[in-house]
Amino acid sequence: MDMDENLPLRGTDPLSQLVRQDLDPLSIDELKERIEQLKSEIARCESKINAASSHRNAADALFRKG
Repeated sequence: MDMDENLPLRGTDPLSQLVRQDLDPLSIDELKERIEQLKSEIARCESKINAASSHRNAADALFRKG
């Protein structure tokens, strides 16, 4: 499975725009700040995944037969 299959198809999607941005004009400090912001966004996404997974496990346990 290609990792790009999970990305939205719209070219106007913020993530699509982000990955196309030219990094050459950015300073080292700007790049470090960008990395910190991306790490924060990754943590936010992982938290959402964990919450959704916990919710699904609770629902599965509630409706499990047997």
